[in-house]
Amino acid sequence: MGDRLVDAYLEVVAARLRPNSVLAVAYDLKVFFTVVDLDPLDVRRRDVIEFIRAQRTGSTDGNVIAIDDAVGMALSTVRRRLSSLSGFYAHLVALDEMDHNPVQRGMPVRSPVTRGRRVVPLVRPVRHLPQILDTDEVPRLLGALRTSRDRAMVEAMLLGGLRRCEVLGLRHGDVRWGERRLFIADGKGGHQRLVPISPRFFMTLRAYLDHERPEETVTDRVFVVLKGPHRGQPLTPKGLEEIMTGARARAGLTHGTCHELRHTCFTRLREAGMALEALQAQAGHRSISATQIYLHLANDWLAGEYRRAAEAIDAQARLGRTGRAS
Repeated sequence: MGDRLVDAYLEVVAARLRPNSVLAVAYDLKVFFTVVDLDPLDVRRRDVIEFIRAQRTGSTDGNVIAIDDAVGMALSTVRRRLSSLSGFYAHLVALDEMDHNPVQRGMPVRSPVTRGRRVVPLVRPVRHLPQILDTDEVPRLLGALRTSRDRAMVEAMLLGGLRRCEVLGLRHGDVRWGERRLFIADGKGGHQRLVPISPRFFMTLRAYLDHERPEETVTDRVFVVLKGPHRGQPLTPKGLEEIMTGARARAGLTHGTCHELRHTCFTRLREAGMALEALQAQAGHRSISATQIYLHLANDWLAGEYRRAAEAIDAQARLGRTGRAS
């Protein structure tokens, strides 16, 4: 990025995190210093507050006040950028380049019990329910796919809950045909797991390998380009996105991203009664809290819990009336 301190920090980040995470941190820092336009050592807390305002209003004019949440960056984006910035300045503090981190943890809140300790976040987190495909949209999307390769990739996400990078990273040795499982060698955060998946996926995968995969392919990656100058080379994220975009257009869908397929998978598994702990293992979540979102997406779970509680309350009320009458 052309700054000694920032470049040195990115080297440290590159030694600890995965390439995509390094790119995200680099981009976040670039955005901050483009907006603030100061030497890293000259940044103060007021500059961070001004950055938050500029990101949320979409304006660098200090007189502009946002009245529409749709203006500017999403809260989740601002929080991620602040996290990247906080990590950078924590690094400078550890090296004695600065005596404090200008990205404070939050704003103080008056409290008679924990005065001086309790804070609220600079940017409050907002939890949105992820979007999923309806039961009638799934066959439309599958029917719009033109090859067995494309269907196998979509089924890996839709039936097994794989991430896009996990699908593209599959190698022949990761496919456990006899066990009907896939070995995820390089999941999010570098974590590995074994994922059971429907026999339907293996049937589609076999059709692709037997009839579509180029014979001259030398890579051991499962999913490769079928046509053109890159024939036989591993399929890229851009290539998969082009496939999904075309399929959505042919199916007449306005949504249906790779990650929405993953959300759809886990929502349907939960609706079918899969235990939350098993769902966590299938998804590769490090925390159960990340998996609990599917409780709210599953159509029958909340309604069923409510009905059981309401019936118990009604039963207690009837017993109370009976007791008073006697």
